[in-house]
Amino acid sequence: MATTQTLPQVDQSHKTVLEPIATPSRLLFGPGPSNADPKVLQALARSPIGHLDPLYLELMGEVQELLRYTWQTDNRFTLPMSGTGSAAMEATLANTVEPGDTVLVAVNGYFGNRLADMAARYRANVQLIEKPWGEAFSLAELEAALSEHRPAILALVHAETSTGVCQPMDGVGDLCHKHDCLLLLDTVTSLGAVPVFLDQWKVDLSYSCSQKGLSCPPGLGPFTMGPRAEEKLVARSSKVPNWYLDVSLLNQYWGSDRVYHHTAPVNMNFGMREALRLLADEGLENAWDRHRCNAEVLWAGLESLGLELHVPEALRLPTLTTVCIPNGVDGNAFRLHLLNEHGIEIGGGLGSLAGKIWRIGLMGYNSTPKNVELLLNLFESELPRFRENVAVAA
Repeated sequence: MATTQTLPQVDQSHKTVLEPIATPSRLLFGPGPSNADPKVLQALARSPIGHLDPLYLELMGEVQELLRYTWQTDNRFTLPMSGTGSAAMEATLANTVEPGDTVLVAVNGYFGNRLADMAARYRANVQLIEKPWGEAFSLAELEAALSEHRPAILALVHAETSTGVCQPMDGVGDLCHKHDCLLLLDTVTSLGAVPVFLDQWKVDLSYSCSQKGLSCPPGLGPFTMGPRAEEKLVARSSKVPNWYLDVSLLNQYWGSDRVYHHTAPVNMNFGMREALRLLADEGLENAWDRHRCNAEVLWAGLESLGLELHVPEALRLPTLTTVCIPNGVDGNAFRLHLLNEHGIEIGGGLGSLAGKIWRIGLMGYNSTPKNVELLLNLFESELPRFRENVAVAA
């Protein structure tokens, strides 16, 4: 005869009754995330299906092929990591770094330092080549460092989100082949919005995110690995130390076998497919041109207002513009004013640039002439009030 279990009474003391969340309307012109395309949000809201459902498996293949198009690569291992861009960043290192490997990290901003930190956690012999935040590396500087340190991997940031610098890539892949090392490239703030040619540039590993040029909310981290990186993965003397990010396991799910690995974020991939579909429908070259044209209008407008841009024009990212905060102006107060009074988000500086610059992002869905005009009008009408406060205080 079954016995009846007596359960304790529920403790109601921690119970809080809340209303449904009210999300404020924001225009996200910071370093990311950017506003998602409404069609992507509609895709995210669809009823979920199983992550081994045949329809979902078909969608996975479409996402992979669209990512190859967006990166301009034929890499077999190309997939969206179930995690943010930082998860994809870590995956590039977790799968290829073994203890004692020399990893040369080119640091000219905040995210170069993050790559160095991650590589060290996988017990790499991390070596740095550094430039001031706002400059890029020359081929001569990179070759000298490769000759000196003879690394297994050169890690480079294509689009440095902390500074607004776009690293020139011509010849870098050839140098890495010459010195027999892999080339790892951060394309977080460039993918889908700035010209990227992974195969032509001879890039072996790359990662990005969903919430910038791809116009999808944060939650997925595109990852790709070329044949030379695959060879290093296969030749490992030990297991990949991060189970969740182990591409040799993930490939059994994303490859032809479709073996269960983890419960994939189905709806995030609905959104990613729609974002990539919209990008392919526009055409990569058209998207790149759109971002460049809108950025150039923004740059000219800011300079006409007497503001100084942090990066020389030849190295500027079309997706992320860094503006020097005028002397005496409280940059954080101005940012909060735009957010609280106008629903506009712009970013502040990181690291050595904290308190010195604003970061203005025009990425993906947000890169429009209308938004450029809105930003310029706000800087023209609102910033003088903060300059006046400085003059009165003086």
